[in-house]
Amino acid sequence: MSDPRDPAPYDALLLLSFGGPEGPDDVVPFLENVTRGRGIPKERLKEVGQHYFLFGGVSPINDQCRALLAALREDFAGAGLDLPVHWGNRNWAPYLTDTLREMVLDGRRHIAVLATSAYASYSGCRQYRENLADALATLEAEGLPLPRVDKLRHYFNHPGFVEPMIEGVLKSLSELDESVRADAHLAFTTHSIPVSAADTSGPVEGHGEGGAYVRQHLDVARLIAEAVRERTGVDHPWRLVYQSRSGAPHIPWLEPDICDHLEELHKEGAPAVVMVPIGFVSDHMEVLYDLDTEATAKAAELGLPVRRSATVGSDPRFAAAVRDLLLERAATERGAAVERCALGALGPSHDLCPVGCCPARAERPAAAGADSPYA
Repeated sequence: MSDPRDPAPYDALLLLSFGGPEGPDDVVPFLENVTRGRGIPKERLKEVGQHYFLFGGVSPINDQCRALLAALREDFAGAGLDLPVHWGNRNWAPYLTDTLREMVLDGRRHIAVLATSAYASYSGCRQYRENLADALATLEAEGLPLPRVDKLRHYFNHPGFVEPMIEGVLKSLSELDESVRADAHLAFTTHSIPVSAADTSGPVEGHGEGGAYVRQHLDVARLIAEAVRERTGVDHPWRLVYQSRSGAPHIPWLEPDICDHLEELHKEGAPAVVMVPIGFVSDHMEVLYDLDTEATAKAAELGLPVRRSATVGSDPRFAAAVRDLLLERAATERGAAVERCALGALGPSHDLCPVGCCPARAERPAAAGADSPYA
């Protein structure tokens, strides 16, 4: 009988994230990394960077990754899972390529990858796969042996991701004055992306009408709203809304924006709102600024009581979910039958991104998918 704690064939886990500046001098170079190839002038990047300068030029995302890294290591050790966990970023130190190089030099050859994005989209999945392909190409050019990298499936509907958010909503509701609590609305928020990118998110057969990106978020929002109703006896009105739009005005992006939604709710007489950032794994800059600063200021201007519920962050249940995803994929790679854990109507996501899944803006190789140039 196989050991359920057996991570084979994997010999390491890589936590792959976005990265962020850790001081004022880092802000513009970080934004240059994020926008590389788009020809954005440095002066414009300084304007964009004002969100970071409001917080001393420090994004909280790196510290949050450190906390998750520690939580994963603690969970693995407590479960008797002997597997090293490493961390690399797309846009700031520790850079993905440097981390992969260290792992290869340390003898790692089959690496499971957890991206800090739970949903299907170009920027949340395929772009990370492109980053992995770029890093592997660099290692190949350096003459290093190439590891196999397997990206773990989307975890938006895993209980270890959903349950902490349910508790976060319940806590936020409890913080509202009793006179407005029962009629409070839930505003489930996620990152706005171009409508064209949303429509082509996920496998080809599901493209159109927001694609997998919108469907997955709606499923999570419904799960949380139903759980809140079951535990409180109150059916709170809810809607999926968006934030953090950054594109040109003439390009359609997903709407409504959270601030526009707050204004509409105020006009309709909603007594209070809980903002639920289901699209974000941790309280990084787009949560701290777009929700805690901008949207909260809009609510105050309207006289609308508002609370923002917690993201999952380094919650032990999320760390345990990552372990579950890793061991599930490991057993699958060994040819074992696996019961996959997923809530809601959509079921567990695919292991291997199929051809045409979340297509690139321009043709670029992507690792850890059916179209990967690296077996």
